[in-house]
Amino acid sequence: MLHSRKLDYINEIARCGSIRKAAARLNVASSAINRQILALEAEIGVPIFERLPRGLRLTAAGELCIEHIRDVLKNYERLESRIRGLKMPQAGKVSMVTTVGLAAGPLPEIIAKFVGQHPRVRIQLRNDGGSTTLHPVLTGEVDIGLGFNIPATPGIRTLANFDVPIGVVLPPGHKLAGSGPISLVDVVQERLVLAQTGTSLRDVINLALAPLPVSVEPVVETNASEMLKQLVRSGTGLTLLNPLDVIVECRRGELVFRPIVETHSRQPMKLFARARAPLDAPTSLFVEYLMSELLAMMQELQAKGHILAPEK
Repeated sequence: MLHSRKLDYINEIARCGSIRKAAARLNVASSAINRQILALEAEIGVPIFERLPRGLRLTAAGELCIEHIRDVLKNYERLESRIRGLKMPQAGKVSMVTTVGLAAGPLPEIIAKFVGQHPRVRIQLRNDGGSTTLHPVLTGEVDIGLGFNIPATPGIRTLANFDVPIGVVLPPGHKLAGSGPISLVDVVQERLVLAQTGTSLRDVINLALAPLPVSVEPVVETNASEMLKQLVRSGTGLTLLNPLDVIVECRRGELVFRPIVETHSRQPMKLFARARAPLDAPTSLFVEYLMSELLAMMQELQAKGHILAPEK
């Protein structure tokens, strides 16, 4: 190992917010970790953690330290990956953060196909709410992120953009389960189950519903897209999602997706990475594959009429 173990200790405490939890995860004594922290704080002359009644929190100096520590650890991972690659081409690890909807929608199929073709590459996928998708990439916890409505952010570079509309998701056999675009005026006459208030998807939905002369009161609100899909299948209500969220279920005939006439109701989807961190070979390979698969899915959805051309 070309770096001190104390870097692993501090990184894990920053993740867990607790020496005890970090010690359990690292399988070392709490006292050993505490000594390393105290030694580093004495060395740099300032505390890096604020001691709270229920754990530890990074100080301003700690935030600077953890950024440097994660850079060091990430560079070490890249070194290990490159060394492994000398003996075993295309071996390595890809870490990614995405939304709950994408993790339950198109990504399992894409990742399964990629791993089948590149069995020596390990994938670590975590799903977060839209508001937190940026943070793990900015802090170097993961290599890449895929999410919706990602703002332009210092320290983040865009790898690809996709313009994804929202539409209505219905059970087969529903009276509105035809083909072609449908007006929101017709949709809101039905019972609705919608993404929870405060999510990026609900923000887009609210924007689309705002011009309507009626108020919308969903019978169920949740931030779990899989639950929304199950509720639609059970006949509890209709929902509004993007077509990527339900592409697998629509292929199997379990759900029906219809685009809405109001084509301004769109979710920009962004694949992004940390600006100053070059992607290693396995991550670059996965990014190229992911972009190709997402583009193919978008073309499939367009051919089925699930994606309408944006208004001029």
